Amino acid sequence: MLEYFPLVVLLPLIGFLVNGIHYRKMPNTAAAIIGTSAVLIPFFITLGSLTAYHPMSNNAPHLFTLLPWIHAGAFQVDFAYQVDQLSLYMTLIITGIGSLIHIYSAGYMHGDGGFNRFFAYLNLFIFSMLNLVLADNLVLMFLGWEGVGLCSYLLIGFDYHKTSAANAGMKAFITNRIGDVGFAVGIILTYWYLGSVKYVDIMAAMPAAIPFKEIINYVALAFFIGAIGKSAQIPLYVWLPDAMAGPTPVSALIHAATMVTAGVFMIARLNPIFLAAEITSNYIAITGAVTAFFAATIGLFQTDIKKVLAYSTVSQLGYMFLAMGVGAYEAGMFHLMTHAFFKALMFLGSGSVIHAMHHEQDMRNMGNLKGYMKITWITFMIGTLAISGIPPFSGFFSKDLILEKAFGHHGIGHVIWAIGLAGAFCTAFYMFRLVFLTFYGKERIDHHVKEHLHESPWTITLPLVILAIGAAGAGLIQMPHLFFGGTHFLTDYFKPIFAPGKEIVEVAWKITAEPHHMSESTELILLVVSICVALTGIILSYFVFQIKQSVPPSDEGFKGFTKVVYNKYYVDEIYEATIIKPLLRMSDWLSATVDKALIDGLVVGVGKFFMHISEIFRKIQTGIVGDYALSIVIGTIAILVVLLYGGF
Repeated sequence: MLEYFPLVVLLPLIGFLVNGIHYRKMPNTAAAIIGTSAVLIPFFITLGSLTAYHPMSNNAPHLFTLLPWIHAGAFQVDFAYQVDQLSLYMTLIITGIGSLIHIYSAGYMHGDGGFNRFFAYLNLFIFSMLNLVLADNLVLMFLGWEGVGLCSYLLIGFDYHKTSAANAGMKAFITNRIGDVGFAVGIILTYWYLGSVKYVDIMAAMPAAIPFKEIINYVALAFFIGAIGKSAQIPLYVWLPDAMAGPTPVSALIHAATMVTAGVFMIARLNPIFLAAEITSNYIAITGAVTAFFAATIGLFQTDIKKVLAYSTVSQLGYMFLAMGVGAYEAGMFHLMTHAFFKALMFLGSGSVIHAMHHEQDMRNMGNLKGYMKITWITFMIGTLAISGIPPFSGFFSKDLILEKAFGHHGIGHVIWAIGLAGAFCTAFYMFRLVFLTFYGKERIDHHVKEHLHESPWTITLPLVILAIGAAGAGLIQMPHLFFGGTHFLTDYFKPIFAPGKEIVEVAWKITAEPHHMSESTELILLVVSICVALTGIILSYFVFQIKQSVPPSDEGFKGFTKVVYNKYYVDEIYEATIIKPLLRMSDWLSATVDKALIDGLVVGVGKFFMHISEIFRKIQTGIVGDYALSIVIGTIAILVVLLYGGF
């Protein structure tokens, strides 16, 4: 099956071209079938390739070149791909979750004037993401990196006639460009010191690259700046909540399976660099923990159902970065997978609610929807239990593993564990707040909407059911031994990816990290504490929003600190006042003084000077024969004078 693997990359591109070129004439059904097939077939090819590759015993990547690309002297980069445990894992998530989102979109976008254009963009998004995760070199990964940035702009601003959507798309595009500068610097430094941008060459060159070791923290920091832009970490997280302006399937695709996981994947792919960069890794862990808690506190007071989920994404990404920072790459990739299931599930579930509520997104205008939408309610509840960290749902195992690894990390371990635990409490509270306000309690639904309230069609509910199964059971592949002796499938699966990096760092560079040894009793205490914290958040939420039937006040009703948090700590306003406006003022000044006055003045001045000269000499050309004859006589006399006085 590996011989067919190029189709995994090519089919989404073909789907984009067919739907994009014929988007005006093609029937919507045909566009949906082509768009979905272009992702579903690659999923089955990847599934077959996983079996053929034998990931539990194969240590060598399968490399193939699709097309030659850049050949300039010693610098050579092709459209070449690397199939290994990590890229197969990501491809299965992207194409698997992506296929369900395509099926869902066929129902959700029904009747939209841009239906075919939407499917073309979705296919281009998948194509770009597959280039990102399957590339065998940093340059092609960067091309995919920029591709998903472009697609996020197109999809978030899909309803470009709405100012909010157009601005949100622009905000995502510009914010990501800031991070991309760091990524580009990381690529340049890597090539400068190692002489190649191919992963296999980087791994081969690192042991002897002692000068590279001396700047490793700067290289890792540069890559990390790229990662925080794409994966929405502090301080570049601000674009992600605004990305809710796009259609709900876009939110699910960006938040669950594609773009925001790119930064986590990049760190996992370059794990030898980050393993050696201890200072930067500690900074990553702190950034992840603080982001997880900070975003969770904002989620406590949001009233837009999609905004709550958006901040939960930022928070959950924080846990993944926390894992990457402490060197627990398997745990980070584990949470990436479980998060893909339960976050796609909840976004699509929120879309089902919004679809039924005639585009109403404010939870203050909902309530008791479980009586009208049983499939959406049950599946959404499974996703909520998973993200809240309740066993045996998937999010419990992956989040608990991250917190355990954080606790065992030397130095700052206990601090980042406590911050992560506080974020887990907030997560359980605000997610059940969302459930109680939406599906339980008194009905606060407009009576016109209530008359037509019903469960969504099968194209919407089928993906919900499949994702709910994944959200419930995906955690069973990696369990602590306290649960029936435990399972360590992912640890064994990822060993060929992460073990070589440790060998380089420890054997060649003599950098040894303290091992994460933990007693069984400590592990049990951490697990019990984690469950108790989650249950406390749920019980408190139940008391406030189910027993007391509290409903968030109007926007003007938030007072004091709650108003600050409700307004997202005014971070956007602070950026506007301290960065955006000063930059705009400086741009205006540069435009007026440097561009118009200096550069334009210089160019125009040179032109005027020569125009003046030409005006003088133009008078020689009068067009009168007598003037020319006079000039000839004067010239002849002048020449004769010169000859007479100068001699022959």
